[in-house]
Amino acid sequence: MNRVIGIIAANYATEKLGRLTEERTIASLPYGGRYRMIDFALSNMVNSGIDTVGVITPYKYRSILDHVGAGKAWGLDRKRGGLFILPGSVYGVAQADFALTLRDLRRNLVYLMRSPAEYVLLTSVSVVCNMDYRALLQRHIETGADLTVAYNIADAADPAQMAFQMDGERVTSLRRGVEAGDRAFLDCFVISRALLLRMLDWYKAVDYLDFFEALTGDLEKYRICAMRFDGYARSIQNLQEYFRYSMDLLDTRVSDELFSEEAPIMTKMQDSPPTKYLHDARVQNSLIPAGCVIEGTVEGSILFRGVKVGRGAVVKNSIIMQSCVLEEGACVENAMIDRGNVIAAGTVIRGTAGAAFVKEKAPTVTEITRGGLRVHEKNA
Repeated sequence: MNRVIGIIAANYATEKLGRLTEERTIASLPYGGRYRMIDFALSNMVNSGIDTVGVITPYKYRSILDHVGAGKAWGLDRKRGGLFILPGSVYGVAQADFALTLRDLRRNLVYLMRSPAEYVLLTSVSVVCNMDYRALLQRHIETGADLTVAYNIADAADPAQMAFQMDGERVTSLRRGVEAGDRAFLDCFVISRALLLRMLDWYKAVDYLDFFEALTGDLEKYRICAMRFDGYARSIQNLQEYFRYSMDLLDTRVSDELFSEEAPIMTKMQDSPPTKYLHDARVQNSLIPAGCVIEGTVEGSILFRGVKVGRGAVVKNSIIMQSCVLEEGACVENAMIDRGNVIAAGTVIRGTAGAAFVKEKAPTVTEITRGGLRVHEKNA
């Protein structure tokens, strides 16, 4: 894998995630109690032996940089190779469903041209999976393909994902939108660096397009092959998918596969004390990380660091993000509560099984008074 460099496309957003991505990108969206979405792509690359990784960031990149830093948590703070923060287009993507624009790649030609690597592996940050990319590279070499993509069999319809039609081992057509049973693109592919550079030159007149949108009319020119991934892989594009696939982690078969000891998903370390369970605490089938204080009831839910559940408070079938407080007697059911919120004593927040209630992130207000001027800052 020292013949491969990686690129993670993070310069895109979607309004379908609503309040959860008003102040953060998909890459920095919290997931699974202690992770961010970008952790899966970064960890997969490092676990596969790729030690040179570029992250194409959006214009509002603060939350991503705060999380990944110099890449120390993934072993990418190194003298040779390592983590490269790459600038993305100021205007992001042309359409909500685009994940990797040609413009973002052309903007970072220096990263591609200075590398001696033979291959480039590109992926997005919206797919939750634990994948060994070495198998994808091996497939690419064995077939002699121009480009090799990873896919799985969709278990549900998704208008945002791209579907493939194949003739034998070759991709013959692409379309936006998958149905259950379709071959669904996992936003991950490998290509030779030389061919990628040539393609960026060929398609420079339409560099506002997504990479695969540009290829749609020229599929006969390229030998595009595919590798089926049979492990757990879910593309998160909207609130319903985020809630449903987060809750998948309460199934030990899913969590054991995603967070295996052989290929761990790494994340930014937090020096949090163990969670404290007080005398009246009652917890069933829930995911609770370090740093929490539980005195009430938690059932079928996912909590993040620093959450406090007061005496008599109840959390059911919900996601409670970092530093939230449920005061005495509060009740949250079928809901997603973003970080920093305080649910007052006796308050009841209840969504439905098919439409979880979403509470946006609470603002952290810092008042700085200089010469009568007050500045209000929100915690991102």
